[in-house]
Amino acid sequence: MLPSEIAPGLLRWTARHPAWQGETGWGPMVGCVLYEVAGTVVLIDPLLPAEGRDTFLDWLDRRVDGRPVSVLTTIYLHHRDREEIAERYRANSSRAWNFVPPGVVPKPLRGAGETVFWLPDVATLVPGDRLLGAPGGGLQLCPEDWLSDTRVDRVGLARLLRPLIELPIERVLVSHGEPVLVDGRAALAQALQEVDPT
Repeated sequence: MLPSEIAPGLLRWTARHPAWQGETGWGPMVGCVLYEVAGTVVLIDPLLPAEGRDTFLDWLDRRVDGRPVSVLTTIYLHHRDREEIAERYRANSSRAWNFVPPGVVPKPLRGAGETVFWLPDVATLVPGDRLLGAPGGGLQLCPEDWLSDTRVDRVGLARLLRPLIELPIERVLVSHGEPVLVDGRAALAQALQEVDPT
């Protein structure tokens, strides 16, 4: 499936995760983001689709059109296809991995093992595994067992995320579940309130 344009220069697509074995808490399709900013094409947690891979790569080549490419990763579990993509566009980009161009603001969640990316020009937050789309819409924090290799529990995670509600968030493009495309700040505040009402 080719990406959908959510805002000018902001696109999202989903691809089936090759390691999905029917786990609970997340479905087989995961979200990926392409963002065009400051003359650079930014790919966040990219996963190439297994079906239609060549068609997708042709589309991506046309979209990149010789510009520098930056491949960003929110969490170590989301390395996905970053090596292949970085190699594909190496001629365009001297530092394809983890180069953060102007217009992309990393928001590290220290102790939770994740960096959320804030895209201020399009009022969009891009998390990895710590914020998920909630059933029926909205957002939810990840399950407690997803934090087993971190230094926080769900309440601690909520407290790490709380400063983000000061941002004028319109959209939250989650990796797992449906994205929030309207009033993302309210959706985030609600998800935090459910876990840490203090």
